[in-house]
Amino acid sequence: MSQSLSMVYIHAVFSTKNRIGYLKDGNLRDAVWRFLANTSAELECPALEIGGTADHVHVLFRMDREITQSKWVKELKRTSSLWVKAKARTLYYFHWQAGYALFSVSPSQLDTVRKYIQNQETHHAKRDFKTELRALLRKHGLEWDERYVWE
Repeated sequence: MSQSLSMVYIHAVFSTKNRIGYLKDGNLRDAVWRFLANTSAELECPALEIGGTADHVHVLFRMDREITQSKWVKELKRTSSLWVKAKARTLYYFHWQAGYALFSVSPSQLDTVRKYIQNQETHHAKRDFKTELRALLRKHGLEWDERYVWE
């Protein structure tokens, strides 16, 4: 086959540094999600769904075959941090956490993951980010070290 083809979907999750609720303002949060979607598109990794709460974000996207996962995350975090700080001077100390979690998504599960991301506000009325992430890590069979995952 002379053509290189790829169709890989990823569910990314990362929080603000120390899970501080920097994104409490719904208008700012929506603007950050749009910024992340635009940045992801510029990286040839179109976002299918973005959502979250004041202290974390979920991004469902199609991974381009020419970029690494770590470069995608680094660029989203770097550019959005600069943008948030410029947009809201009161958020001068805004940062994303250093780490992240990425999960592969089967095409047959795209709608399920989209709905999960869309329902973050309701979902987090019942459980916090740490509980949610631990459940996702267990579901996907990932091992983690509590000393480092929360920084």
